[in-house]
Amino acid sequence: MLRRLFWFAIGAGAAVFVIMKIRGYLKQARPEAIGQRVAESAGGISESARGFVDRVRAGMAEREMELRDTLGLPDDQPR
Repeated sequence: MLRRLFWFAIGAGAAVFVIMKIRGYLKQARPEAIGQRVAESAGGISESARGFVDRVRAGMAEREMELRDTLGLPDDQPR
């Protein structure tokens, strides 16, 4: 009798664990949750792109100053 009760408790515990996992997965798969994750990813991508553009512009300005120094051009020349 005690063995049956033990295995019943193990089965019930496993069932509760599986149900909780399935509920978590279903919660993550809802359209609202997916939309939120996509929006967060897009925000991160835009920040990365903005940082990249800023670094490229800084590099361009630095290289332009090097070229102006090398060629002996003034810094305030119109473009």
